[in-house]
Amino acid sequence: MSIATQANDKALGVPPPVARLCGVLLVALLAVFAIMSAASAAKLDARDFKMAGDATRTRIVMHFDVEPELRWFLLRGPHRLVIELPETRFVFEPKTLKPRGLVRKVTPGSAGGGKSRIVLATKGPFEVGQAEIVPEEDGSGYRLAIDLAAASEREFEAALADQATTTATVAARKGHRVGDSVDRPAEMFTIVIDPGHGGIDGGARGVGGTVEKDITLAFALELRNKLQAEGRYNVELTRSTDEFLRLDDRVRIARQREADLFISIHADTISMKGIRGATVYTVSDKASDAEAQALADRENLSDQLAGIEVQDENHEVADILVDLIRRETHAFSIRFARTLVGELSNSVGLINNPHRFAGFKVLKAPDVPSVLVELGYLSNEKDEAQLRSLEWRGKAVSSIANAISEFAAARAAGG
Repeated sequence: MSIATQANDKALGVPPPVARLCGVLLVALLAVFAIMSAASAAKLDARDFKMAGDATRTRIVMHFDVEPELRWFLLRGPHRLVIELPETRFVFEPKTLKPRGLVRKVTPGSAGGGKSRIVLATKGPFEVGQAEIVPEEDGSGYRLAIDLAAASEREFEAALADQATTTATVAARKGHRVGDSVDRPAEMFTIVIDPGHGGIDGGARGVGGTVEKDITLAFALELRNKLQAEGRYNVELTRSTDEFLRLDDRVRIARQREADLFISIHADTISMKGIRGATVYTVSDKASDAEAQALADRENLSDQLAGIEVQDENHEVADILVDLIRRETHAFSIRFARTLVGELSNSVGLINNPHRFAGFKVLKAPDVPSVLVELGYLSNEKDEAQLRSLEWRGKAVSSIANAISEFAAARAAGG
């Protein structure tokens, strides 16, 4: 201890040994505080990871013990959302990281340099909706919620371009929405054709052994070829082989392709074998009749028949704009359905009241006009024979193509 320090301690009436002890304790306390601060900064805990939703919209939620500094950014090849955090300990149950909805893989881990990341690989392009951190109501920490929605490749690329001009990262708490105000360029009318069933889900079986998944695929391929030959449309199939697709994945494909029209092809059975003819369905919360409700119930069970766990949907309308979009889409769906019924009536047989409606999950894209076409009943021998006839299928394909042409022309004219 210096002479000056001894003099100061003496002037203050502090005995030299006590002063030295205080100095040692002060240094020790400062060291402890520094260690505790460093440990606190390094021990950000993330827990209670959850995902909910389907392949069109998925919400990711996780909890933190303290408020994190967080940023996110997009990557392509494959499409990914990267959530970047300070060094974090991930206390996640492995089962909660299993693929769900739009997310096909979750990878949490260290990124080095005092940072950690959660990488969410998705089923194709997507947009980020609300992304925010909010304090828990009980004061136990903070909650991060991120909403993903299926989007087109064009919208994803626009978001990447926007990201590049904003230092490649976006603060989560800003609630930024990827793809806002992205005008769609003028391009060919896009149609997504959905051959019903497939893979492990064979669908209905006819009295002569015809399997629904085979007929729907054969018909969809013929319709695609007819439309492509006209050179006026961009035509996509949800499946072009014998593969199983979830119902929400069929809707996701339509949205990611920015479809102007979605047509789902089916050929069901019915207990009353005398009933025959084609039917056109649109979506509605209330079914037009008992048979339409029964058909929707059977089709909506497709995922469960394939052994997939199905959770109750809770897709609330986010705002008044989305509600208006859904209403407009529904009006366009009905318009096309009526046009299609008119065309089919000139070439193939229809059942009584051929335009019906029910709550088909595959028709629930909020922004894509959608119809489900039952070509006929495989439970009826004559219908089954027609469905297997190239000549009959050719007439039905031409009628659908004519209806599409009329609908596309009206849409191009602003109608």
